[in-house]
Order: sequence, then C-alpha cells, then structure tokens
Amino acid sequence: MRASLMWRSKATAGSTESSGVEHGIPVRRTVPWLMAALIILAPLVAMQFTDEVVWDKTDFVVLGAMLLSACGVYELAARMTGNIAYRAAVGVAIVAVFILIWVNLAVGIIGSEDNPANLMYGGVLAVGILGAFIVRFQPRGMAHALVATALAQALVGMIALIAGWGSAGANWPGVVVLLTGFFAALWLVSAWLFRKAAQTSAGAAP
Repeated sequence: MRASLMWRSKATAGSTESSGVEHGIPVRRTVPWLMAALIILAPLVAMQFTDEVVWDKTDFVVLGAMLLSACGVYELAARMTGNIAYRAAVGVAIVAVFILIWVNLAVGIIGSEDNPANLMYGGVLAVGILGAFIVRFQPRGMAHALVATALAQALVGMIALIAGWGSAGANWPGVVVLLTGFFAALWLVSAWLFRKAAQTSAGAAP
C-alpha cells in the first residue's frame, strides 16, 4: 500500500514537472520580444537628447506594427518546431525582411524613398513569401525559396544599375551594390540554415 502511494506521488510530481516544461516559455523565446521593446524605445530615448531624431506617432505605429509582425512570425515558427537550424533560418529571414522594408521606408535603396523603383523590392519579398507557401514551409523547399529570393534581390540591383535609376544620388552606385550584396547574403544564409534543418530532420527520421 505504501509503495503504491509512493509510486502515485512520484507519477503526479513527474506529470506536474512535465506540464511545467510544456507550458512554460523558454527564456530564448522572450529575447526577440525584449529586443523589439529596446528597438522601439531607442528613438524615443534619443529624442530626449538630440534634435536629429524627430519621430511622430505614425513612425512609432509603423515600427511597432513591423516589430509585432516580426516577433509574431518567429513565435509561430518556434511553436511549430524545435529544430534550432529552422528557427535560426526563420530569424535571419525575418531580420532581412524587416531591414529591407525599413530602409526603403526611411531613405530608400534606389535613390530616395520617393523613387518608385524601390517598389521592385516588394517583388523580392513576394518571391520569398509565395515560395514559402508553395513548399508549405518545409525546410528543403524553403532553402530553394530563399535562394530564389536572393536571385530576385540581385536582379533588382542589376536592373537599377543598368537603367541608371537613382544615379542622381550622392552615394550611387555604391549604395545599391553594397545593399544588394548585403541582402542577398542574408537570404543565402537563411537558405543554408534551412538546408541544415532539412538534413537534421532527415537524420532524425527513423
């Protein structure tokens, strides 16, 4: 009788512990949200010390919406899989999307932010998003989708250089070349991580 009670007590404790692990939020998953909070607080703090940073409510709303979307997508990916490489791949892709949108809204890549040629970068994002849905977010397919996104990024940069779009800017063509390489590299790093995730999943399969 006593042994039975002891076994039940241990089983209950084990169940409670397992439930805590299952429902608890790992510290690493709170990091993106903390970083998002710091990012949105940075301009608010800077405005108190310098007149070079002048933001209005619209700026904060747009940044807040972008950060919320980015963190939400990463949280969804974290809930879907425990594959570290897959999560890292999603994280890199999210960072690339966030910076690409923000730079275009703030200053533009091809000339100024008012240059309609910058709308081509929406096509770059469309390639990645459409590709992700076509492959159903499977890691091997995502690797191919991100390679296609990198090629689309390079194509936009080449078109801008050949057509001379944004040539009136002081930093042309260096800024187009530099940022094209930067974003293409991020897409390719994400693709490599997705490929690693696919290999890990294949190795873990029975």
